[in-house]
Amino acid sequence: MSLALLSLAALCWGAATPEPTTQCGSETGPSPEWMVQHALTPGDLRDLRVQPVKTNIATEDHSILMNISWILRADASIRLLKATKICVTGKSNFQSYSCVRCNYTDAFQSQTRPSGGKWTFSYIGFPIELNTLYLIGAHNIPTANMNEDGPSMSVNFTSPGCLDHIMKYKKKCIQEGSLWDPNITACKKNEKTVELNFTTSPLGNRYMALIQNNTIIGFSEVLENKVKRTSVVIPVTGESEGAVVQLIPYFHTCGNDCIRRKGTVVLCPQTGVPVPPDNNRSMFRGWLPVLLLALLVAAWVLAAGIFLLWRHERIKKTSFSTTTLLPPIKVLVVYPSEICFHHTVCYFTEFLQNHCRSKVILEKWQKKKIAEMGPVQWLATQKKAAEKVIFLLSNHASAMCNGACGKNQGSPSENSQDLFPLAFNFFCSDLRSQTHLHKYMVVYFRKADTKDDYSALNVCPTYHLMTDATAFRKELLHIKQQVSVGKISQD
Repeated sequence: MSLALLSLAALCWGAATPEPTTQCGSETGPSPEWMVQHALTPGDLRDLRVQPVKTNIATEDHSILMNISWILRADASIRLLKATKICVTGKSNFQSYSCVRCNYTDAFQSQTRPSGGKWTFSYIGFPIELNTLYLIGAHNIPTANMNEDGPSMSVNFTSPGCLDHIMKYKKKCIQEGSLWDPNITACKKNEKTVELNFTTSPLGNRYMALIQNNTIIGFSEVLENKVKRTSVVIPVTGESEGAVVQLIPYFHTCGNDCIRRKGTVVLCPQTGVPVPPDNNRSMFRGWLPVLLLALLVAAWVLAAGIFLLWRHERIKKTSFSTTTLLPPIKVLVVYPSEICFHHTVCYFTEFLQNHCRSKVILEKWQKKKIAEMGPVQWLATQKKAAEKVIFLLSNHASAMCNGACGKNQGSPSENSQDLFPLAFNFFCSDLRSQTHLHKYMVVYFRKADTKDDYSALNVCPTYHLMTDATAFRKELLHIKQQVSVGKISQD
């Protein structure tokens, strides 16, 4: 009887004190409580977290929203808490700002939940755009009085691009092929050919297939305007087993910047040989179809070999698999005036010309043109013609350099104009438009130590030449291969 009464009392107490929940709505201006003087105010939050979630707003679109969760601090001031306000600022091509206020439906009677856990709440809202930096701030209401230090908490969140497993459901990403699964299979048929199979997409009708093993050893263009399983045989000029297959689609919405897919070349499976029958009388009869099939296969292989040899001789004339046929890449090198020209710039230029097959553009070598055109026009023309613009930096300024190079005739400090600040201004213009950022690279001879004046260069790919020479060289060779593919495709 007493146990039943205790259970009934517990049920009645739980019904009389429901747990608080939240009711959230937009609040763009300051909260009304801020204009009122409060003797006591609640403390700040204990934790604030953000993660993207996928929600279906319409049947044809998938919207990605923020899931913002927060934990209340377990202290006595929780009894004064009425609401929590969350504001989100997004910084991308344009800046956005919005706030939401989440009111608690009931007053807090305890510092923790009846179950013993901390008070945790969440809100799903604030649409997320691709590759955007967000600042999420939150504070409890009533806020601190005027001229008092109000407690608040903030976190940063940078949204990823279309390759993310959640962001790929954005409508823009879907239109650029984020959900397309080509199901690439590639196998080595023989020493000279690779067979590639993949499923085409309704988003486009043109594809470029590359076979890469350190360098490009084969390529083929595929034109298909229907969704189907497509097979293509690609001639190769090197060992293809284990090579990487790169499939480049050209869809209508993304052009040359669509998401690329990759696969690996394996050995083609061998066809099995049938086991001869046990009956000796029917042995010849059983082997006869196999012999006929073998003759047909041999004739087909002979015809295919003749065709491939003829095609290989034609491809040799335009193949870009040999690095000696690749055109040199134009590289514009800019450097601050305090860098030692002979000990730093000259050595780096020799490295580009001898090991990276690059045609280097230096203001030091074109003083006459600079005088005729003016530094601004000359630098704009060279930046447009160059395929890469390299900011060469070095925090190594020693007496040896000053004594051996700085006072020599032709030193940049004597006869050359420092074009580095002007080139940096061009870079800042491209940073705002984000159209030519792929052109820029930063190279250090020593440990990176970018000055505050040029800290914007931190967004560029950075290489330390003493340790990253191989990676730097591969990046330039990658540019050469892309240029060559474009030229052959146009032909």
